[in-house]
Order: sequence, then structure tokens, then C-alpha cells
Amino acid sequence: MSDDDAERQPPLPMPEGLFDVSEPSAQPKIRVELDDAGYSTDVETEDIGERIDNPFDPDLIEVQTRNPTVALLLNRIRRNTIDLAPDFQRRPGIWTRQAQSRLIESLLLRITLPTLYAAEGDDDTWAVVDGVQRLTTIARFVAPETIGAEPLRLTGLEYLTEYKDYAFGDLPGRLQTRIEETELVVLLIRRGTPEEVKFNIFARINTGGRPLTRQELRHALIPGQARGFLADLSRSKAFQEATARSVSPERMSDREMCLRFLAFSLTPPEGYKGQDFDGFLRNAMHALNGLDTRELGGLSHAFWNAMYASHVVFGQHAFRKRFRGSTRRNPVNKALFESQAVTLSHYSQDQIRTLSARQDQVAEGFLRLMENTDFFNAVSAGTGDAGKVRLRFRMLDEMFQEVLKGA
Repeated sequence: MSDDDAERQPPLPMPEGLFDVSEPSAQPKIRVELDDAGYSTDVETEDIGERIDNPFDPDLIEVQTRNPTVALLLNRIRRNTIDLAPDFQRRPGIWTRQAQSRLIESLLLRITLPTLYAAEGDDDTWAVVDGVQRLTTIARFVAPETIGAEPLRLTGLEYLTEYKDYAFGDLPGRLQTRIEETELVVLLIRRGTPEEVKFNIFARINTGGRPLTRQELRHALIPGQARGFLADLSRSKAFQEATARSVSPERMSDREMCLRFLAFSLTPPEGYKGQDFDGFLRNAMHALNGLDTRELGGLSHAFWNAMYASHVVFGQHAFRKRFRGSTRRNPVNKALFESQAVTLSHYSQDQIRTLSARQDQVAEGFLRLMENTDFFNAVSAGTGDAGKVRLRFRMLDEMFQEVLKGA
């Protein structure tokens, strides 16, 4: 462990020094990620601790402002040259039929819509990072067949109430033309811009009043079969049972956890050398996009077995911090998720049965790990550091081995 690692403090509610987690009364108040409504996602807030070792060259950044009409954007959707990533923004209760109707009313009233953000891919395709719901709403009203949706009929209008229950074809021709010729503002990151720069740019954009999570960005900017694969794993019965069905899918933390398992299954912890953890996960998504059905099936089975093993060995506390003297069930910790699950995935069924039968010993061994400052820091602060990644995997494996030996 480097001197920098030794000096880094865990994110605890104390101004100075380490919190003594060995004392029963000393359990820290663990911060959790929140959804857009301000509710807990039951996932612990993570400090990856990444730093930029190689600053970006501004000359490599190419951003253009485009002003396509609605008709042109719909043609792109018809030709599949706009990737709407339809499950990217799933904010429940926001895009109701009335909210969608009010957006169409804004077009009819010539009210300028917020800027759309997109990244240019191969073959002149655009991956929409912010504005998915706006474009989907427009497509649903003007050309619902392009997205396989039911036609939108207007409701809850504030000013143009005479058009209540109108579909696009019911509007007067001049209003249909007005919508089709409306220009939208698109901020387009050109394809010559390096991927890591694209991610950095979009991470700085406060879209819709809130920053996008890293997994939302990966989902938007890296199309391919990995999207659906991660969605299937996160919705699987195995994942739901192992996480006590408590992890909210809204900000895609569930998919990121699945991705982290797969990333360390494809590249063992000792193979993770750098400090760019986000780049490590991006590379894993690209790798998943290149796997065949058999390879994906093997990863699925490994994931399901790991979820089962974690559930039977740790019970309701799987992937969660524990503190001596406390019975509280803490939120899921992403670093513990990847390290516990991947480590257990390498154990045989007989070994898992033994660990399950010795749950009390596992629990005691894990409490001792949590009382170890190095391990605690490795799952609490700077979790993307290569040394801390290897440390948490190694110490968990050693703990399991001790229990298996009857220690």
C-alpha cells in the first residue's frame, strides 16, 4: 500500500482520524445513493478515488452544435441512425401522458426545448445521452411506428385546450408543418473525440438537474448486446435474492454491480493494473459486446452461482458492511459486491456448502476484516486503486480459506 493510500481516510462523519469500528457504539452512518425523487437506492455511495494522470489534449475535443428539424430527426430514427437507448431514462411518474402532451404543446407554441446531447458513432450514428424522453415523446406523437409505440393523444393541455384528445393527424395541416419544421438544438461530440474524453465531457453535464451516473453514461455511449445482458442479470431471481430485492434499478447501480462482477471475471484482480476504474468497466462492456452466445452463457451461470453462494454464506448481509455489536442491515457496497461474489465464484459446491454450514465463523471472520483498517479503507475510500482492489480480494479469500480449514 502506498503512502497516499495510507493517508486516505474513509468517508465517515468525523472531521479527523479513523473511526474506531471495533467499538459497538462506533458504527458509522453510511451514506447511500439517492434516486431522482430523493429516496434511498440501498446502495452505498462510493468513493472510487480516481485521478487524471494524463490530462486531456483540448485539440482532441471536437464538439459541434447542430440544428436539425424534427422531420430530420425522425428520419434518423426510421433509419436507425439515432440510438435512443429506450430504457436509459426511466424516471417513474415524470413522463406521464400529460407531461408528454405538454412537451408537444411547447412545440406548437414555438417554445424552445432544452439542448439535446449526443455522441457521434460509426456510420454517422448518434447516441443520445440527454434528451431520450423528449425525442421519444415527439416520435410517439408524430410517427409512433418508428419506435413501436401507441400513438399519443394530447391531454392536460394548459393553453391549446381545443386540441384535447387530438393525435398528430387530427391537427390542422399548418400545425403539423410547424412541428415537423421545428429546429432542435443538438450538442454533438464528434466521433474523432477519444472515448475517455467523451465520457469526461458528459459526466460534467448536469442533465435534467442532476448528473448522470457512470453506468448511465456507459449504457448510453456503448451500444450492443452488453446492455441487454446486464439488464437480464440485474433482473434475475439470483441477483434479486442475493441483494434482498432492495437495490433500486433507477440509476443503474444494479447493472453496474453486475458489470463489475463480469469485469473481474474476464480480467482477474491481479490483472487490474491502472487507476482508471471507469475505463476498466468501459473495456469490459466492449468485451461483452464481442462475446458469443456460449461465452455469455458461461458468464451467466458463473454469476448465478456466485449470487447463490453469496446468499447462502452471508444471508441478508451479503455485499454489506457489518460492525460488531450491530444487527443493522447496511446498504449494498459495490466494492464488497464484486470482491465477495467473484471470490466465491471460484469455490466448489462442496466448499460453498461448508462455508454455509459455518456461517457463524464466516460472520466472525468478516467482522475482523471490517476491524482491519486496510480492509475497511479498501472497501470505503479510493476503491478504484489497484492496490486496494487486490487487497480486498486477497483478504476475503484468505478469510474463507481459514474458515474452510476449520480455523
